[in-house]
Amino acid sequence: MGFQLVVAEFDRRVAEAGYPGLRPLHGMAFQALRGPGATSSELAERLGVTKQAAGQLVKELEQRGYVARRPHPAGGRRRLVVLTDSAERHLEVAGRVIAELEAELALRTGQADLGVLRAELTALVHAMSDGSPPPLRPVW
Repeated sequence: MGFQLVVAEFDRRVAEAGYPGLRPLHGMAFQALRGPGATSSELAERLGVTKQAAGQLVKELEQRGYVARRPHPAGGRRRLVVLTDSAERHLEVAGRVIAELEAELALRTGQADLGVLRAELTALVHAMSDGSPPPLRPVW
């Protein structure tokens, strides 16, 4: 319930900041593509979805101007999916929104910061995944 409430508020604020229509899945894809990018198959693995689902997601994000396909540095038929400037700006806005939301939650809950909660959730992830983080699999 807490996760759903935070995600819903985060989505509302990101939409108000000029990014309506982006879902949590899109943000997860942006995170997975940060840096040098990835192939659609690599994106599927990082998100824990099928290659077909990743391909459809890449197509949608490309049509919306958030990703571009480039020749793969290793050559061949593979294509590298990279973030555009628009996606990078979205990540900056989303980062500010989450920082503001976390600060507000810390005040509302009487915590000086959310470090203890973050540490406990990190320990839970490590315990449930044998020490290696699972894919950023969307569950909705």
